[in-house]
Amino acid sequence: MDHVDVPLRVRYAETDRMGIVYYGSYAVYFEVARSEYMREKGFPYRKLEEMGYSLVVAGLEVKYLSPAVYDDLLLVRTSVSDVQSRGVTFSYTILRDGATVVQGKTRHICVTADRKPRRLPAFLADILKNGSST
Repeated sequence: MDHVDVPLRVRYAETDRMGIVYYGSYAVYFEVARSEYMREKGFPYRKLEEMGYSLVVAGLEVKYLSPAVYDDLLLVRTSVSDVQSRGVTFSYTILRDGATVVQGKTRHICVTADRKPRRLPAFLADILKNGSST
C-alpha cells in the first residue's frame, strides 16, 4: 500500500497532566499527516479548496495501543484505504521507534462550497486511488 511518513515531535501542549499525549491530539496528528499526504501526492489540500471542494470528516476511529509522551519523536504513516464515489478513507499508523502507538482512520465526504455532498472530482479520485497527480 502506498503511504507517506510524516515525523512529528510531541509538544508539551499536546500532553495531559500525566505527561501523556492527550487523546484528542491524535486527531490533529492525523490532520497534519493527511495534508502532507496530499501535498506529497502532488495535490495540496489548499488547491482542492481553491477549486471549491472540501473533504469533511464524517468519521474518526482511533485505537490506542501505547502511550506517547512529551518529546517523543513519532512517525505518522498515512495511506488511502478506500475511495468511494463521494468519499475517501485515510488510514494512519503512528509509530515510535518502530513500535505502533496508535492506529486510526478518518472517513471524509466530498462537499462543495455550499456544503452539499458531491462526487469526488475524477482527477482527485484518480490521485487517491493511484497515489500521484502525475
